Amino acid sequence: MKTPHARPQLQLALDHTSLDAALATTAQLHPHVDIIEAGTILCISEGIQAVRAMRKLYPQHTLVADLKVADAGATLAQLAFSAGANWMTVICAAPLATMDTALDVAKQYGGDIQIELFGHWTLQDAKNWRDLGLKQAIYHRGRDAQASGQNWGQADLERMQALSDLGIELSVTGGITPADLPLFHSIAVRAFIVGRALSEAEQPVAVATAFHHAIDATWGK
Repeated sequence: MKTPHARPQLQLALDHTSLDAALATTAQLHPHVDIIEAGTILCISEGIQAVRAMRKLYPQHTLVADLKVADAGATLAQLAFSAGANWMTVICAAPLATMDTALDVAKQYGGDIQIELFGHWTLQDAKNWRDLGLKQAIYHRGRDAQASGQNWGQADLERMQALSDLGIELSVTGGITPADLPLFHSIAVRAFIVGRALSEAEQPVAVATAFHHAIDATWGK
């Protein structure tokens, strides 16, 4: 079933502890993904040079610095965007002032801020984010939630729909498979974020192709 929303993109999350390993993965997969993410683990392990290296090698891709910022919004945004990031993540528990200052810097570079929906948040919080001018968020099950067996459920879909109805575009992640994608057909999905399912696959290009086919089948080409 085709939907009125724009076609989601495919995002490669690089949560390697080694920049060399991340670069090897990206060398193989960059023709098959739309967005490249320097993940939190990679950024902590290798520093902002991970963002800089990806930008140098892949100037045409949207590049995300997944820093999960909680404070010092302007300073960290300056680091991320000056290194070449297009988007940077801020954790949902961060003060509104942190989000606001990070967004100010993002705008100076023509970039954007994504709110990472970890832990407790409310729809009133989401309305406050929209009032600041924020329009992207990341909805996901974390690694620990996946390991405990939590699956995508109706409660997730209802919360995502409520965010979508507020005008927030969502990037969705957390153990997603191509078969899961039709679940999100009524939601404004900006991207599906895939990490280990691509980086650890025996045939990563085939997996990326399967995601694109599933996106095409639900949203159209």
